[in-house]
Amino acid sequence: MFGFGKPTTLPTPDQALPGREQQPWTLGEHVVLRTPVVSDDIPDGHEVAILGLGCFWGAEEIYWQVPGVWSTSVGYAGGSTPHPTYDEVCSGHTGHTEAVRVVFDPAQVSYADLVKKFFEIHDPTQGMRQGNDVGTQYRSAIYWTTPEQEQTARELTKVYGEELARRGLGEITTEIRPAAETPYYYAEDPHQQYLAKNPFGYRCHANTGVSFPA
Repeated sequence: MFGFGKPTTLPTPDQALPGREQQPWTLGEHVVLRTPVVSDDIPDGHEVAILGLGCFWGAEEIYWQVPGVWSTSVGYAGGSTPHPTYDEVCSGHTGHTEAVRVVFDPAQVSYADLVKKFFEIHDPTQGMRQGNDVGTQYRSAIYWTTPEQEQTARELTKVYGEELARRGLGEITTEIRPAAETPYYYAEDPHQQYLAKNPFGYRCHANTGVSFPA
């Protein structure tokens, strides 16, 4: 957390740290939902959403409380370094943003509702920061996993952007990319469900204060 003095421009792939071939840590069960943290074999009918909205500790806590969410994890997305560590991501030299991976049942909660919440619980206009957290790892991002998710994400970004403009607020800087272009790497175990393990830990909930319009 906090990032004064950190780079606020993304490294090119040839400038990024080399990383490693395999994830050097293992992950266990979700300490709140009691489902797998590493959930590549998701239940039938479920989908995956990958969202970057600042410090991933507080973001994951919000999403694991949403009815219809089967599992959550925190990790790194949008960068070039394979299997980075938290310290490497914090350096600004991997290109990743802190992200939350949400496995959800669309029969219980829609992707649109997850994206609406995304916009309400962080400030998507701040570029390479969230509140006092400064650096490329805090940029706003949506990494879609289906064409339908992309359409929804772009439509809702337009709607929320128009609402912010109507109120004289800044333009949305959220990065919208296909998840297939940017592998999601699981963060180390201490960061998974961090605020369940550390209830008085740090939370960053910078936001615009603007509810998503009906």
